[in-house]
Amino acid sequence: MFEQNHPSHRPEPSDGDPPQRGFFRALFARLRNNFIAGLVVIAPIGLTIWLIWTVTGWIDGVVLPLVPNKFKPEQYIGIDIRGLGVIFFLLFTLLVGWMAKGMIGRFFIHWGERIVDQMPVIRSVYNGLKQIAETVFAQSETSFDKACLVEYPRKGIWAVAFISTATKGEVNRRIPRDEQMISVFLPTTPNPTSGFLLFVPQADVIELDMSVEEAAKLVISAGLVAPDEDRVVDAPKMLRRAAQRARADA
Repeated sequence: MFEQNHPSHRPEPSDGDPPQRGFFRALFARLRNNFIAGLVVIAPIGLTIWLIWTVTGWIDGVVLPLVPNKFKPEQYIGIDIRGLGVIFFLLFTLLVGWMAKGMIGRFFIHWGERIVDQMPVIRSVYNGLKQIAETVFAQSETSFDKACLVEYPRKGIWAVAFISTATKGEVNRRIPRDEQMISVFLPTTPNPTSGFLLFVPQADVIELDMSVEEAAKLVISAGLVAPDEDRVVDAPKMLRRAAQRARADA
């Protein structure tokens, strides 16, 4: 019965608190957006410079110990020039390529490969590395021709792929179809270096107007970076064109 109702001692928020909180919240959001925008600009530049600097130093560390001291400028000027090993490597590679195209160079290459073919383990390693090098450093005429659309993994779902070549050899002969087949590479996202090799009828392939580089950006970015719409034909028009072609073939 002695209880009394005392007023609460909690301080009431003043009229100025909400505007202050809103001000600091807006300031923090603006600073965060500016920081992210700066990171988007700085990160690619910084990583590119760091990668070039690191690779250059690694090549220098491998190549320069093989170069005689009389050819090193640091013996004369006393300054270690970073990237000098890269220059020596490029000159050496050009010299080897020039010799490999000549008759004497081809003779020594075939002679060395015959020796390697007699070594079981080394032969497998050498042939595998040679095939990888020939694939990676192939000439431009063996690169992907165009970007395209194929229905994958089922009808009604379309995926971006790259046209490689017209299907040839035993694969083309064994496929039970009379029409021309095309070899296409279907890349994965976000790593376009892995994917699937598909043999698709030419009538089922929709060629895109975008370049191979633009299609690769589209795949790597998971569709976030799309090519300029003014340079690309409208996709629905291409789909309707493909449907009309399919009905005509039927």
